[in-house]
Amino acid sequence: MDNISPEQLEELLQVLKARFENNMTRHPGFEWIHVQAKLKAQPKKLWSLHEMERTGGEPDVVGYDGETSVYLFVDCSAETPKGRRSICYDHEALELRKQHKPENSAMNMAKAMGIELLTEEQYRGLQKLGNFDTKTSSWVQTPAPIRKLGGALFCDRRYDTVFVYHNGAESYYGVRGFRGSLRV
Repeated sequence: MDNISPEQLEELLQVLKARFENNMTRHPGFEWIHVQAKLKAQPKKLWSLHEMERTGGEPDVVGYDGETSVYLFVDCSAETPKGRRSICYDHEALELRKQHKPENSAMNMAKAMGIELLTEEQYRGLQKLGNFDTKTSSWVQTPAPIRKLGGALFCDRRYDTVFVYHNGAESYYGVRGFRGSLRV
């Protein structure tokens, strides 16, 4: 993990604050000052948020766990982040692909960024906050039995409905990427 410069940090915090304040329906009753305090105490999490932002995710707070005092940030870009598209599901799938390999996989990228792919439940929760992935799709965490058989799951929103699909884990498309989550 790389460090971000003080200037990049300040710019990131300004972007996150503006997004937070412009989208209060995603986190009613939350106060930015508390979120910012948690962020400043965890530099590695700030780096991960910087990577989410850099790749087009537009992360924002969508939840809070009162028992653990943890905020949940999720990619809230209208479509799956541009900097994370045209990728297969995981490293195993990437290795199995012999021709026309994508540059990376969703699981590799998420791990390198210090984030996790959304679960199907988290993806459905995000969709309650707006209309996301109406032209794209996003890989989601796939249950081990499905992955063991070579498949992987992805989701999108069409016809005002959230759909969950399956595909071979090695497949990739220009409009499929992944959305991540980060606990802070």
